[in-house]
Amino acid sequence: MSLSPQQQQALQTLIAQRDPLLNGLQCYVVGGAVRDTLLQLPVGDRDWVVVGAAPEQLAQRGFIPVGGDFPVFLHPRTKEEVASARTERKSGRGYKGFTFYTGQDVSLVEDLSRRDLTINAMALGTNGQFYDPLGGYIDLQKRCLRHVGQAFVEDPVRLLRLARFAARFYTFSIADDTLALAQELVQNGEVDALVAERVWQELHKALCTEHPWRMFEVLGQCGAAERILPGLVLSSEVELALARAVHAKLGPDQRFAVLCYQSAAPAQLATQLRAPSHFKDLARLLPLFLESLALPFTSTDVATALQRLDSLRKPERFRQLVAAAQCVTQSDLSHWLRAACAFASVDAGAIARSYQGQPKSIPEAVWAARLKALTTIF
Repeated sequence: MSLSPQQQQALQTLIAQRDPLLNGLQCYVVGGAVRDTLLQLPVGDRDWVVVGAAPEQLAQRGFIPVGGDFPVFLHPRTKEEVASARTERKSGRGYKGFTFYTGQDVSLVEDLSRRDLTINAMALGTNGQFYDPLGGYIDLQKRCLRHVGQAFVEDPVRLLRLARFAARFYTFSIADDTLALAQELVQNGEVDALVAERVWQELHKALCTEHPWRMFEVLGQCGAAERILPGLVLSSEVELALARAVHAKLGPDQRFAVLCYQSAAPAQLATQLRAPSHFKDLARLLPLFLESLALPFTSTDVATALQRLDSLRKPERFRQLVAAAQCVTQSDLSHWLRAACAFASVDAGAIARSYQGQPKSIPEAVWAARLKALTTIF
């Protein structure tokens, strides 16, 4: 299959600006930037691979070394990643169990052959030449997620990335033999070597897509969901609530809370995943708020719930909770927002000044004033 004129033009635009730092180097844009350009999607940062150059040459040109296991540099101006072409050999368990070779004799094809999916194994030279030795463009046309080689089964991160790309490109199918290799990653125990930070990184990216549930479907098909996300309850109710959260354009932190709302210990799950604290807080509080919705909507019950949810100190977080809860209940909960405004309208400072010399009476007086304020919305 040949590229369309529009795709050819888009690829040329990807490397339109000449960069003097790259002069004389065999340098190629690889991976997602090429893929997304061909799909006519917005392109983020470009990742580069350099063939035939020693790391010292890149350092002499001003590239900033950041690599650990293999030479990776940042462009001094664009901060785009520039890596030496490399091959890899399995040497231990997990995604860190690899030995890398970055000699100047490593070719572009060898570098592309170590990548996860064919659609991520295309490259574009600074001269405008398109390289696709592994059929990635054909798979783009077929809308198919396909592994590059048998080495897919050696790296459990590739299972995570497969599931995340399935969420991002939800109309793409997964090749049968690729799914079989993903299942093998679970059966041979490689998936158990995944660290929480890497799981969270891919999960967060999936939550930002339009169809995040697809990630969990794929993990379920592979038998990996309960191994990677122990304690997470995946049900049809959660699926529908998450779809509503996406439709409502809620943020990834709210989507995570919705994802966890039926799980027994959402905060523990967030902690295990090393999720940021605001993700953990929303996941912890959403079930508490849902419990409050089952109580009578009286001043005392509402005030107790608002205090429990810390709506006074965290009003924006409370608004996020209300929006997330609406995706679960399919109910208009705007009256809770009005209640929170009324609850916060009480001038606690003025009350405190009126009780000078009677400090023990202040909390009770403020509470009574807040209860009275809530009666205005009933």
